[in-house]
Amino acid sequence: MTGDQTAGQRAEVAWTARRVPVSTRFDDPYFSLEDGLAETRHTFLAGNDLPGRFTPGFHVAELGFGTGLNMLATCLAFEAAGAPGPLHYTSFEAYPMTADDMARALAAFPQAAAVADGVIGPWSRGERQFSLGAMRVEVIEGDARTTLPRWAGRADAWYLDGFSPAKNPALWEPELLAAVGTHTAPGGTFATYTAAGFVRRALEDAGFAVERRPGFGRKRHMSVGCRP
Repeated sequence: MTGDQTAGQRAEVAWTARRVPVSTRFDDPYFSLEDGLAETRHTFLAGNDLPGRFTPGFHVAELGFGTGLNMLATCLAFEAAGAPGPLHYTSFEAYPMTADDMARALAAFPQAAAVADGVIGPWSRGERQFSLGAMRVEVIEGDARTTLPRWAGRADAWYLDGFSPAKNPALWEPELLAAVGTHTAPGGTFATYTAAGFVRRALEDAGFAVERRPGFGRKRHMSVGCRP
């Protein structure tokens, strides 16, 4: 991923026998081979103490939109909690999926698929800003190393969901994680499936108090943190 040259590029997707989408560019699955929805709930929702922190105007931001599964899981949690809106959701994605691939991926999760039409329709029309009930979604395409520093917003919770640091190191560079810190509201949090030491150190340098927690499934550890 280099500069804005990623803008307009699309994800290159292959499928396993278990219907899990795999990025051929990064040789990494988009979600857990065991249960992607459970992984999202454990890592990103519980990792950011959600839905308990939802308040009117709460802002979730994400590195790596992928299939949209994290966003839909957040929407389901928000609605189930009966939390007051609006809820803002901003995601940064360098290589967006096609609408057909996204629909195929989400079909594996009946709960998410039940509300996925609200995403697939706008997505197929090229819309990157849309609403799901009281959730306001914006997906910013392009290299996050360029687009995030330009972003005017600040998030209350971050989902750091790029492909594995070993497979996609650009999305875990200290400069980008420093920008995550800069674009975090006081008391804001992050969660990520990785517990790589260099990632945790970069997030500490970005101003987060970082904690290691048990990961999902076969993943022994994950990382969470709060910006005081």
